[in-house]
Amino acid sequence: MRKAIKQIAALAFLLILFCVGCRFLLFRNYTVHIRVRNNAAPPGAGEEFRPSVENESPETARLGRESLRGNYLSVPVHPEREGDTWLRVVDEKGEEIAHHYLRFSRFGGVYDPQTGGFTGDTAVLIAVSVFWFLVSAIMIWHYFQAKGPAYYAYSTIYYAGFSLFSMVNGVIMTIITVAHLRNPEEFVMYSAYQAIDGASMQFMMLTMPAMVLFALAMAVSNVELLRHERPHLSNLFGLLISALLLVGEAVGLYLFTRDFSGPEWEGRIRNTLDNVYATVFVYFQCMLTGSAVCGLKAARHQPAYGQDVIIILGCWFRGDGTLPPLLKGRADRAIAFWKAQKEATGREAIFIPSGGQGRDEPMPEAEALRRYLIGQRIPDTLIYPETRSQNTYQNMAFSKEIAEGVRPEGRTVFATTNYHVFRSGLWANLAGNPAEGIGQKTRWWFWPNAFMRECAGLLQKRWKQEILFLLVLVAFFGVLSMAVG
Repeated sequence: MRKAIKQIAALAFLLILFCVGCRFLLFRNYTVHIRVRNNAAPPGAGEEFRPSVENESPETARLGRESLRGNYLSVPVHPEREGDTWLRVVDEKGEEIAHHYLRFSRFGGVYDPQTGGFTGDTAVLIAVSVFWFLVSAIMIWHYFQAKGPAYYAYSTIYYAGFSLFSMVNGVIMTIITVAHLRNPEEFVMYSAYQAIDGASMQFMMLTMPAMVLFALAMAVSNVELLRHERPHLSNLFGLLISALLLVGEAVGLYLFTRDFSGPEWEGRIRNTLDNVYATVFVYFQCMLTGSAVCGLKAARHQPAYGQDVIIILGCWFRGDGTLPPLLKGRADRAIAFWKAQKEATGREAIFIPSGGQGRDEPMPEAEALRRYLIGQRIPDTLIYPETRSQNTYQNMAFSKEIAEGVRPEGRTVFATTNYHVFRSGLWANLAGNPAEGIGQKTRWWFWPNAFMRECAGLLQKRWKQEILFLLVLVAFFGVLSMAVG
């Protein structure tokens, strides 16, 4: 993640240099567009209407030749010295019909308070568009570069989730830039600022159909889960996520489409609150998307043969010592990989069934797994149970100790249920036991709800970092909203 951040920072620095270079080398002049009438002139009326411009402070700037385009009078401005001025537009009778205020910096720059424009503003819009596209490209490149145990990381979730957000922002910024280039009179820089400020809301609206379909599919799978499983709070998590997504999208749609009329300060506050809401929603939407993408890929991943250790992650089993379908599936997945590797390479990996004894279990989970493996004709000499762990992190940490004593420097895979692969791999890395995962399939109606719980677990582990990052985004868009209204 640090490498990606450095690349994005370097990219931002280069684009800033580009903007500065364009500002001083190519865009030292500025063209102001002053509205001189409300309706476009009819054909043949151009000769009758000939407005001209007067500079109240001629020492601050030279004016180029003005040109009438529709309702606007375009005037090139060449700064001479620091200061400000009013441009007065008069008709052929000498009567004032419009005026415009400009500021000039000591470095020869022009700022237009009435439109938000400034010297080199088009270059800035182009640079921001390029920035978002390249940020998306950087994230996608790092996502595909994360392979093997390195794939199980929070950074991979960010790459998968926020690359789409960056790409959509690049498209939005390109549309804004083209609109400003084609029609700078109507699509002024303040319009561009407002479009940039509303990027989160626009992303939310563009992705709404996909999120609604996802929420409905999640609800259907959860209803089917309740038909097969006992009603329990953990079995309602998918319905909760579905409801939150649907309500969140409905609130966003209401905020996006409602009309407002009132004082400017009130409008700024409401606009700020709307954009902050959209930023929070889109943040969690991107994290959910990234987790889903990473989880699906991890669940379908098949590690290369040549592994030395196969860890089987334990879970609850029956009181008579037999394995329920969930745990049996994990053991069967490990056995299938072991047999396929032995047939392909002749290499025999050792098994480390991992899991301590729960309060309602007659023996450690690892012992129940060991008995099942022996029943499947796995030699007892290849089985090294780990019986102390009480959670996935301990599974990985304690299994590492055993593996180092039996197969030092060996390569490791772990077997678990498909929805649990990515999070288990992340715990393995945190425990200093980098390993790739193999996932056993579950019923279609069980997988989504269980996977949502895994996503919540991923966020819970780093809630302080997530809140801090979210606050930075909220502060940025909140300040921008209050500034541009």
